[in-house]
Amino acid sequence: MTLNLAIPEAIGSKGKVLADGEGMTRTSVPGETLTYKLTAGDTNGAYDYLLLDVQANSGTPMHIHHKQHESLHFLKGRYKVQLEDEVFYIEEGGFVYIPMGVNHAFMNISDEPGEAIVIFSPGGSAKFFEEFSPAIRSFDGPPDPAVLDPIFAKYDWELTGPPLSAD
Repeated sequence: MTLNLAIPEAIGSKGKVLADGEGMTRTSVPGETLTYKLTAGDTNGAYDYLLLDVQANSGTPMHIHHKQHESLHFLKGRYKVQLEDEVFYIEEGGFVYIPMGVNHAFMNISDEPGEAIVIFSPGGSAKFFEEFSPAIRSFDGPPDPAVLDPIFAKYDWELTGPPLSAD
């Protein structure tokens, strides 16, 4: 894959400035908000940069990004992170880099809401969450993999297991 790293017309040659709280908003599971400061459309596909609000005692299911790297800088909360078969406990200020192809999940194991800076490279995750959010929010109970798997596959992600437990 070749990335064109020229500055896209959407931003222009002077860059982009946003105030606190500004950006494109997407949602994930109920109670979690993603505020995109930069998307693939801003960076010619190079990366997405976003602020993720993570509810207390919540996190992602085990999954793989087949064509994206993911970086997480945890600003608030305490996290349990699983990379393949290894489990790590990350305090506020901790950082995790997840290369493409690595099975992973994370969970905010604190009783307070958390916050993380997330970078996906190359970009494109905003389109995933645009489709994922209404699908995941349509379930009263556990989500149906038959509904979610095609969304994950469309964006070269793979749902591989349930969310982590706090213990």
